[in-house]
Amino acid sequence: MKVVIQRSKNSKVTIDNKINGQIDHGFVILVGFTDGDNEKILDKMIDKIINLRIFEDENGKMNKSILDTKGSILSISQFTLYACCTEGRRPSFTNALNPNDATILYDKFNEKLSKFVNVQTGIFGSDMKVLIYNDGPVTIILDSNEICKNV
Repeated sequence: MKVVIQRSKNSKVTIDNKINGQIDHGFVILVGFTDGDNEKILDKMIDKIINLRIFEDENGKMNKSILDTKGSILSISQFTLYACCTEGRRPSFTNALNPNDATILYDKFNEKLSKFVNVQTGIFGSDMKVLIYNDGPVTIILDSNEICKNV
């Protein structure tokens, strides 16, 4: 599982010219899955995401989590995080989890995440237009291969 986290002041996802999800303050997360991802990995990644201290405190230091700031999350499915560009000029997506299993994991991920914070989403597999107002800018990449080594 890979997650790209962008600290955001105001972001939205539009599908067919209609806003599907929108947040004012929090994270935009791009989420991708690969073979071997499971619920234990989801739990570990969610714990990391909600407790990641990348919001500034009163001294301007990154010391606050999304829980501390009562932010929201705009979660966007992003199979292209598993693009392989080692050969040729066209990316291969064979490392991305098949759409059926990825949809199940994505829905479960958002369901579990929403127990901690307000979660807005796109629609898996849709042509989405994502407008991100990146705050900082702050962008963090999490890879379950690094975070969940023993899961």
